[in-house]
Amino acid sequence: QVQLVESGGGLVQAGDSLRLSCAHSGRTFSYSAMAWFRQPPGKGRNFVAYISSNGQTIYYADSVKGRFTISRDNARNTVDLQMINLEPDDTAIYYCAATLLSNIRDKSYASPRTYVYWGQGTQVTVSS
Repeated sequence: QVQLVESGGGLVQAGDSLRLSCAHSGRTFSYSAMAWFRQPPGKGRNFVAYISSNGQTIYYADSVKGRFTISRDNARNTVDLQMINLEPDDTAIYYCAATLLSNIRDKSYASPRTYVYWGQGTQVTVSS
């Protein structure tokens, strides 16, 4: 059974940076496309970033493009989200998600329904 564990969240000021990490417990990690989602307080869960199993295909939400970078290390079974120039609107619980597919070739990469496994989330709070 696959488990995902996020880490790296915290309380920061606007303009600061954070690096989130997600550890995947299974041997199928190198075959699995991965994504980050986030859920602000009182709102729904929204797409943040996607990366294919080999790292060659990457997508970002418009709201984070140019500030966030997704990456993966298949030797360590980890996917990271480097966040710079954080804003108060970035405040949310950030979730790591895994699919059984190696790549998603349509916009469904941004849909939570595409993903089979989810972590428990890590809180990111950005103060003004």
